[in-house]
Amino acid sequence: MTHHSAAFTSTSPDKTAQLATRLGAQLKAGDCVLLEGEIGAGKSHFARALILSKLAEPEDVPSPTFTLVQSYDLPDCELWHADLYRLPDPDQIIELGLLDAFQTAICLIEWPDRLGDLTPANALSLCFEDTHRNDTRQITLNWTDPSWNDRVKKVLP
Repeated sequence: MTHHSAAFTSTSPDKTAQLATRLGAQLKAGDCVLLEGEIGAGKSHFARALILSKLAEPEDVPSPTFTLVQSYDLPDCELWHADLYRLPDPDQIIELGLLDAFQTAICLIEWPDRLGDLTPANALSLCFEDTHRNDTRQITLNWTDPSWNDRVKKVLP
């Protein structure tokens, strides 16, 4: 398995949202995107922008901090947004239906370290780092599945 990575520097919330929209255009059923980074690094902002870019009709996109999972019906599949920060027990990942969703839906996962051994091997990982310079964020994309190679090229400017 070849490990690939690419970096993107976002200088504003708008630039982060534009990256999310470009990535959203490349996603299909069975894709899993892992969003890593400290609280306040921009994961939820990115997820919300990506979800809104995929919805036919704009709707409220609440953070699934307390519900753990929020799902959205897209024209061709479901989109699942999971925030596992408050996950009390990894066994709940199975109860939530996430393993099935990894196969059939687009999944955005915040705090993916909580997945442990259940992390999909074909996932694209985005690590958000607050540079503490205004609104600048360093976003590093990591993947091993070759299906991401061309898609990442289309996403990065």
